[in-house]
Amino acid sequence: MHYILYNPKANTNKGEAKARTLDGVLKGQDLKYINVLELKDYRTFASNLKSDDVIVIVGGDGSLNHFANDFAGLGLENKVLYYAAGTGNDFLRDLDLDPAGGPYDITKYMKDLPSVKANGKSSLFLNGIGYGIDGYCCEVADQMHAAGIEEVNYSSIAIKGLLGKYKPRNAKVTVDGKTSSYNRVWLAATMNGRFYGGGMMNAPRQDRLNKDRKLTLIVFHGSRKLHTLMMFPSIFKGEHVKHTKNVAVLEGYDITVEFDSPCALQIDGETVLAVSKYNAKSSKLK
Repeated sequence: MHYILYNPKANTNKGEAKARTLDGVLKGQDLKYINVLELKDYRTFASNLKSDDVIVIVGGDGSLNHFANDFAGLGLENKVLYYAAGTGNDFLRDLDLDPAGGPYDITKYMKDLPSVKANGKSSLFLNGIGYGIDGYCCEVADQMHAAGIEEVNYSSIAIKGLLGKYKPRNAKVTVDGKTSSYNRVWLAATMNGRFYGGGMMNAPRQDRLNKDRKLTLIVFHGSRKLHTLMMFPSIFKGEHVKHTKNVAVLEGYDITVEFDSPCALQIDGETVLAVSKYNAKSSKLK
């Protein structure tokens, strides 16, 4: 049996329509469609699976994040496929896979995931944690969606933020016990993959399956708003790391970032408001 777990709200409420196209893609297979918004008992669902049952996740990066967290600790050993129905698709971009294709076998990528703790809550993440202008963008986008605006331009939000709506913070960063301080921090993001934010190659050298399971912290700091605005587009090609005066690249297993005033944080695109500090840990530390 193929269990199709779909998020109907994915891609501005087109998730179910995309899921149903699997009738043609997976011809000859027994398919059971399950709306994840109606799936309340994950433990019972997991315990009733047979060893040869396959789970197909239909949604975006946020859906993958929810799947990883909802099934954490349940000992799930079944094959997991992914059929993209999102807008950002940073997970597939990191794997150099076409979102229009699939479903893809992602079983190995859903294991040994890093975790983050913020505002007293811990969760796993797949792509990255955005803290600063990237979290601000998600906060504003959520407000726009709540106001009924479906088409949101993240680049436009970022530009307005860089021009004054977002106020950079000062930060204290601790990586594996070594602490550094940075002024005028625009973002301090911890990455498990290379991409986040709908195509920004924030950590171009990060490998999500690196044998040590190290994470990469990117700190964009020290620059004034116009200079930052000029450098920022280079993040889409991963070339921002060449600006070593203003971009610090740190690798480690245990990463803590603390701002001098609260800011929104995003975890695989999901917003957490009013965060003063977060701690990210590699799966090697569990």
